[in-house]
Amino acid sequence: MKDLVSARERFAPAPLIHVVVKKEDIDPTRLPGRVVIVLDILFATTTIVTALEAGATAVIPAEDQHEARRIAAALPAGGYHIAGEDHLAAISGFASSLPLELTRVPGFAGKPLVYSTTNGTVALRHSLGADAVYAAALLNAQATLDHARAHHPAKPIVIVCAGSAGALNLEDFYAAGCFVALLAGSLDPRRDLSDTALAAWAAYRAGDAWSAIAASRVGRIVCGVGNDDEVRHASQLNTANLVALLRDDRILRS
Repeated sequence: MKDLVSARERFAPAPLIHVVVKKEDIDPTRLPGRVVIVLDILFATTTIVTALEAGATAVIPAEDQHEARRIAAALPAGGYHIAGEDHLAAISGFASSLPLELTRVPGFAGKPLVYSTTNGTVALRHSLGADAVYAAALLNAQATLDHARAHHPAKPIVIVCAGSAGALNLEDFYAAGCFVALLAGSLDPRRDLSDTALAAWAAYRAGDAWSAIAASRVGRIVCGVGNDDEVRHASQLNTANLVALLRDDRILRS
């Protein structure tokens, strides 16, 4: 039987664009030399972008509420905000994890935000070995990609979907497809996109953002308790002209 794969194909370089469908699939050994874009559309990265746009001086991502409390304890009293959720449940003493509700807190601007979520902040922390790590949302998709291409030209991009409890989340996968679509004009899909990147792109082409995100599991939960405005906010494309870049222990506007 003939070998169906040529030596050239067998040892071809990795695709330039790859989508990781959940945070548990992040491979730290493959991050150096790559740019990582983390997506948690409902809501961690959407909230981070919204918080920076609303005047937060930085966002400090924590792996869980206990670490968030330790981080906050080292900051000046009254000199920070702390927010987050634990498996969608509110945390005692923490402000809301929802972007619009959080940024309506009186005196929100001008302080750092200590932020803990079940998936998105964990995905960000687990991506730290990459050459650059962006917290991104549909809100700032184009700005993020423009910055990545300007500052890290030709480097492979890994789009990390935070997912939930070891499973793919539709809203993250849809958004990953949007990022692939924005990149696709300058790429050869036959060579430059991984299978998961191609699949995410197909999901993006299948419908509009609001329909896809509102139909997701988390979208249904949030809309079901009357927070449709938060889901609509997260569904907006390119309304924020800012970049959220993770540097050491904090995310800064760049």
